[in-house]
This record gives sequence, structure tokens and C-alpha cells, in this order.
Amino acid sequence: MSEHASLLQLAIATPLVGALLIALGLPRRAASAVAGVAFVLPAAIALWLWSQFPADAGAAYQFTSNVSTGLQNFGISLKLGLNGVSLPLFLLAAIVGLAAGLYALRSGAERLNTYLLLLLVMHGGLLGTFSSIDIFFFYFFHELALIPTFIMVGVWGGRDRNYAAMKMTIYLTLGAMLSLAGLIAIYAQSGAQSFDLETLRAELAQYPLKDVAQKYIFGLLMFGFGTLVSLWPLHTWAPLGYGAAPSSAAMLHAGVLKKFGLYGLIQIALPLLPVGAQAWVWPLAILAAIGNVLVVGFITIAQRDLKQMLGYSSVMHMGYCFLGIATLSVIGAGGVVLLMVAHGLSVALLFLLATSIHHRTQTFDLTEMGGLAQKTPALAAFFVAATMASVGLPGFANFWGELTVFVSLWNFSKWVTVVAIAGVIISAIYGLRAAARVFFGPPTEQLQAVLKERPATDLAWSERVPALILLAALLALGFWPKSVSEAANATLAATHTTLTSTVSAQR
Repeated sequence: MSEHASLLQLAIATPLVGALLIALGLPRRAASAVAGVAFVLPAAIALWLWSQFPADAGAAYQFTSNVSTGLQNFGISLKLGLNGVSLPLFLLAAIVGLAAGLYALRSGAERLNTYLLLLLVMHGGLLGTFSSIDIFFFYFFHELALIPTFIMVGVWGGRDRNYAAMKMTIYLTLGAMLSLAGLIAIYAQSGAQSFDLETLRAELAQYPLKDVAQKYIFGLLMFGFGTLVSLWPLHTWAPLGYGAAPSSAAMLHAGVLKKFGLYGLIQIALPLLPVGAQAWVWPLAILAAIGNVLVVGFITIAQRDLKQMLGYSSVMHMGYCFLGIATLSVIGAGGVVLLMVAHGLSVALLFLLATSIHHRTQTFDLTEMGGLAQKTPALAAFFVAATMASVGLPGFANFWGELTVFVSLWNFSKWVTVVAIAGVIISAIYGLRAAARVFFGPPTEQLQAVLKERPATDLAWSERVPALILLAALLALGFWPKSVSEAANATLAATHTTLTSTVSAQR
């Protein structure tokens, strides 16, 4: 096993070992120190692995290792590695995890040790999800990351937390069960007797599944993964859940865990089930364009609660990702990879800043704010920058992801492209209006009363450092998109060959 493979294992194991040490009863200061190391080390390793990833890797996984689990008779092994699609998501998990962890360490949350323990389990699960080549462990690590979310929302959440936790549990369990059924169906129908994704690709490239089987299995995965990503109309858990979730949990779930379904469609469903994907193109495109972009977009405009607005905005932007997948093209899937990373960074930053705003105003109600920029200029600057990134302003990572998706959409359908571009206008309306209401104009009477008792101060360094990490990553990817897109496009071109030929033949 290579040194880099050992580092990949270490990155996944560190948060989980840290959680175990905290569970054994470390005192608060020692627990915080252990958690700090467990958040920092995976980020450092992820950046190193990204720097060492070969540009000409193509479909081949790098830094691979295979850990025996005793389940080889069932075709299951803990096989880890990264390719051009999984590497950006692994890096996203490490960076957002670092920012969320640093923010949590200074959050002053009640029962901080337990809070950090759950966050570390979530972080380790996310890192394992995007580095698993075996699709059984791909699913297992997702569930490992998902369970702490329910607990954190129910225990540390805000308003309506119990209802939000229950609704998230119902919807996400349903989505997970549908996804699991689809993954097991691939295993059973392939005849490969293995959950190893590389083995499945080789087997199904030579002996594809029958068209009917592909159609039904892709449908299971589309609605299963779609529920986890908040595909309309199975999206209502997301705004409620993010609105109630504590900040670090919202950052990790909306920023990273939500990408599980999109990643599964790109990495598993599209290359293994090309005929099935073709059969579901238009239902997916219509649900995403009309539902996620237009319907949810207008609902977002109507929101008066800042955190709810961010939750609905996240759902809306997932519509662009589904549209990129619906094009069944390498450029569309490549745009989705870029947009997943960009959205993950920007939405995590916005949730962090929304909590910082609440700490100073004691409200999320946009109608009760105003004029905060005079007292908190750094907070205002970060929020405006994050809003511009979310809207897709050039210079930020989101611009390249959205532009690439729009280019692929133009070849797919002109009217769908028009709807998608209209979404940019919608997001600009609610984003800029929120920035204006919070930071500019005269402060409301309600806010003046709050600030009279508790004067607002600008961002503390415990808030600035995680915000700077996320903003720096957005700008770095905005000015150097090839750092993600080059390896992703090479992998997609190699793994989606059958899909491309199928689409070309049917068109």
C-alpha cells in the first residue's frame, strides 16, 4: 500500500477516532483539542492528495487500498480511492468540515463534548462516502454521516426542531431505502457478485443490463437520490431542517452531505445504466426546471426568515445540478461537479453568517433588520460576497459551474435553458434584497431596541477564520476552475463512454 493510500485512510479514520476518544470521557479542554486536530488533519491531507493527483489519471482510481472486512463472500470490501469526480467532493468535505469544526469549537454549545462527537462522526462519514469505491461502503458511510444530523437537529436545533427532525427522518429514510434498493438491484442483476464499482463497470460494459431493468433501476436511484438532494416535490424537508439545524450541522449537511445523491447519479447511475438514464431524461428535466428552479425560486422570494430563505435557495440551486445531469453529457456532468463544490462552499458560508447575524440581532426575520453594515462592516462584506457567489457572479466558483451547465443545456433544450437562466434573475432578487434588508437602510425599531440593550460588534476571529477559509476556497476555484474540472472531465470522458454512445444513437 502506498504512502498516499495510508494518508487517505488516516484522513477518514482521524475524525472517527477523535469521536471515540471523546466518547470515552475526555474532559472538555482535552476534547476540544482532540476535535481541533481531527478537523485540521483531514483538510491538510485532502489538500496534499489534491496536489499529488495526476492530471492524466482518466478513469483510474488513485491512492487505492483494500481493507479486508470478512464480507468478501458477499462481494463487499472496504476499498478506498479517489478519481477525478470523487476528489473534488472529498476536498469539499474536508474544507467545509474544517470550517464547521472550527466554528463549533467556539460556539459555546451546551454539552459541547457530545456536540463535537456527533460532528466528528458526521465528518468522518462524509470523507468515507466520497472515497469509497465499494458502493456498499459508499452507502454505509452516508448513513453514518446522516444519523448525527437527526440527533443534532432534535437536541440543539432552533424553532420547530422536533417537527423538523421528524420530517427529515421520514423523508431521508425513504430516500435512503429507495437508493439502497437500486444499488442492491444493480448488484443482483449484474452477475458480477461484487459491490466494487470498478468491477461493476467492467462487467456491465461487456454485458449491459436489459433495457427494462435499467429503466426501473435508474428510476429507483433517481427518486431515491433525488429525495436526499431535495428534488421537487420531495424537497420540503430541506428548508425546515436547515432552518432548525444548528449552524455547523447545517453547514455540513447542506454543503456536503446533500451532494451524496448527485454524486451517486454521476458516479454510479449514469455510467452503469445509460439506457435507463435516457428513459428518465425529460421527467428529471421538467421536475428540476419547473419545480426546483421556478416554483421553489418564487417561494424563496416570498420568504421573510433569513435561514428559511437560505434553505429554499439551496433547494433551488440543486435544480441546476439535476438539469446538468439530465443533459446526459460529459460537459453537463462536469458542470455539476463544479457546481456541487461551489454551492457547498457558498451555502456553508451563508449559514455560518446567518447565525452570526442572529447573534447580533436576536432574530432571523428580515423585516426586523436594517443598517447593520454601519456596526459590522466585516460581516456585511462577507455576506455580500457570499451572496454574489451564490448568484453566480464572475470571479467566484459558482459562475463556472452554472455557465457550464447552461452551455450543456443549450444543446439539450432551448426552452429549458431559458428557464434555468431565469433562475439566475430570481436568485439575484432574493439574494440582493436580503443583503439590503439586513445591512443597509435605517435600522428598524425592533433592532434598535435590541442593539440598545446589547450593542452589535463585528465578526470575532472565531467567526472570521472559518468564513475566510470558505471564501478563499470560493475565490481560488473561481479564478482557477481547471484545478477541479480538468481531472473531473478526464474521468467523466472515460467512464461515460457507453452513456455518450447510447445518447448519440438514440438522438
